[in-house]
Amino acid sequence: MINFKDITESTSFYNFHTHTQFCDGHAPMEEFVTEAIAMGFRHLGFTPHGPISIESPCNMTRDNVNAYLSEINRLQEAYGSVITIYAGMEVDYVGGVEQNDPFMMQLPLDYRIGSVHFIPSFDDPQEYVDIDGRFERFKVKMSTYFHGDIEAVIRSYFSQYMDMLDKGGFDVAGHFDKIGLNASLYSEGIDDCEWYDQLVERAFASIMDHGYAVEVNTKSWHNYNRFFPHLKYFDMLKKYHATILVNSDAHYPSLINSGREEALQLLT
Repeated sequence: MINFKDITESTSFYNFHTHTQFCDGHAPMEEFVTEAIAMGFRHLGFTPHGPISIESPCNMTRDNVNAYLSEINRLQEAYGSVITIYAGMEVDYVGGVEQNDPFMMQLPLDYRIGSVHFIPSFDDPQEYVDIDGRFERFKVKMSTYFHGDIEAVIRSYFSQYMDMLDKGGFDVAGHFDKIGLNASLYSEGIDDCEWYDQLVERAFASIMDHGYAVEVNTKSWHNYNRFFPHLKYFDMLKKYHATILVNSDAHYPSLINSGREEALQLLT
């Protein structure tokens, strides 16, 4: 595994959460590389959403994995003298299938980010529903799959996250507390409840117990004034000396550094 601590302590010019044309990224990988170089970055890790056991337009297929790894090799050869490029993957938790899949485990990746984007439908626990993405879609899913019960959705999200942490198969805990944005848009102030804070704190304690690096995700800072985890938890991250990666979760080359400078400053 990469020694993230050495990299993050020696430079702020990195991003380890970058999407690709093989998942839901909006540009070829080479454009992300050239933009990162133009911005002065020294480290760039790609993390397409990995293959999963359910239908999802955002996830790469198994058939594209070799093409992704070949493109990593090509870019490393072409640009390796000016920027270090890493082969990563965002492993979406869907009941633990992906974490223990021999196909996934044997891939020659430099690191994996573990993330939760899906939770079971309340009417059919075998049906996993994407609760990430735009609020307009989330609002429809709340009535279609979750009976409008936002507290139950939040608790389900954190239950999935805790299960993911226990099952392992990754190196970085991705954007924990991500549910807080859509939840707060659906029910203002719900993420300020004591029980919500307790769920976040339990998740963070488990991250520390398992020795994962933790991501501060800056994707929504400029649009919603929100980091994942929320800014109010930054003191907790600093207090326990977590290995923190400040990542932009970039889907567009121009957003590789979006929100990162603000988060890095607030974490010092």
